[in-house]
Amino acid sequence: MLDFETTAEVKIPEDPLKRVIGQDGAVKIAKIAAKQHRHLLLVGPPGTGKSMIAQALSFHLPEPSEEIRAVHNPEYPEKPFVEIRRSADVIQERKELEETQGELMGPQKVPTDVAEELGYRCPHCGEYSLPEERICPKCGKPKIRGIQKYGNSPFTDLFGGVVEATMSQLVPTPKRVERTIPFKDGEKIIVYEPAGENIRVLDEKALKKRREIRLSRPYKVIVPLDRNPFVLATGASETELLGDVRHDPYGSHPQLGTPPYERVIAGAIHEAHEGVLFIDELPHLGHLQRFILTAMQEKKFPIIGRNPQSAGASVKVENVPCDFIFVGACNIQDLPNVLSPLRSRIIGSGYEILVRTYMKDSDENREKMAQFVAQEIIKDGRIPHAKKEAVEELIREAKKRAKDIDGAKNALTLRLREMGGIVRSAGDLAVMEGSESIEAKHVKEGIKRSRTVEEQIKEKYGSYQAGVSKDISTSQKAVSPYYYWNENENPPGYE
Repeated sequence: MLDFETTAEVKIPEDPLKRVIGQDGAVKIAKIAAKQHRHLLLVGPPGTGKSMIAQALSFHLPEPSEEIRAVHNPEYPEKPFVEIRRSADVIQERKELEETQGELMGPQKVPTDVAEELGYRCPHCGEYSLPEERICPKCGKPKIRGIQKYGNSPFTDLFGGVVEATMSQLVPTPKRVERTIPFKDGEKIIVYEPAGENIRVLDEKALKKRREIRLSRPYKVIVPLDRNPFVLATGASETELLGDVRHDPYGSHPQLGTPPYERVIAGAIHEAHEGVLFIDELPHLGHLQRFILTAMQEKKFPIIGRNPQSAGASVKVENVPCDFIFVGACNIQDLPNVLSPLRSRIIGSGYEILVRTYMKDSDENREKMAQFVAQEIIKDGRIPHAKKEAVEELIREAKKRAKDIDGAKNALTLRLREMGGIVRSAGDLAVMEGSESIEAKHVKEGIKRSRTVEEQIKEKYGSYQAGVSKDISTSQKAVSPYYYWNENENPPGYE
């Protein structure tokens, strides 16, 4: 019933939730969760679409509207303030900041003496290069003014070059150069600053705006306005999940150290503010689950230095927002290891969903399988599209797996990660043969190549145990418990 020649003709939905195959019930609840700000716990075996549901959910959320900043506290620097700025305010600030950027010019367009003083132009040969190159690449002389070649002493070639190179590294290149130029009835100040390959030119208006910004409270953006609303925190450490304060060997020394507010780093729970925090294999977080629970309850969580031996241990930022939709996922056998209060919080303000492992074998669902194949091919980007016959062969395999693994008749498996592996394996075969499309023969061979190692051992040796007995070395046999108890007639201690 499939009506196409190759999967290139299959339409891929724009809505990411509609790209989730066979999990219609979970998708409906995910849409509710996005609109009503509900939490989810997805339970089921790997490769059934749990991660895809969580990521697709984030596309149904509005764009973030708040930026979070750590602001300098002049009275207690170790206790920076937290500031929340709305999108309109952030956009206005960006416009004002653009006025302080000045104009970028090539070093050849600014006055020669300015280009030389900033380290762009060699005063000896006139060659232009980056200020980081302290020795001119053309004439080999120092670009810093005042460092000249020594006389015609016989030791000049031996020591002169070393001295010049050393001096050129020790003499700093100025970070800005000021010039006063005539303007109308008076004068005006122009400032030149290095900016990579170009030079930034600032007039009095830009300089005034800069002074105004510097006089305002210093801050660091820890959660930007333009951010991804989907935050994957699977396997995150405590600092990655909850935030931290970087160590500074000089502490908060006013001259040598870095101010505490500049060392604040947001955690995943803060980065997910107004978005989705997704944690797969949730039980593996262990005791950190209780911090997730606290963040869900309070919708704010402090950022502190988590290493007691670090200079950041005394820094603390209170009440950092973390209002997110939590989506956790785990396998059925790991469900008892999910923290009970966390599950209670999810049930109280969200849903627990058991994802499906197979779907009915119908014309509509076969079309969805064709859509799945097309999506996997496009996602991979390195394999050709599949012919109709190749998709039909893959559907037969999906039907076989639904029966063998889940005992479901007239059904198609939804353990799609492994099916995606078959698609890629078949695609690789097609590429190596120079075929324009994936054909049925490629899928058949791909199925064989995608077998697990255990299946390959069983085919070769008859059973896993037989494979172990054939493959084990003499030294391994001596220490193997299996051989100790089964191959020795009277092992010591048996009595």
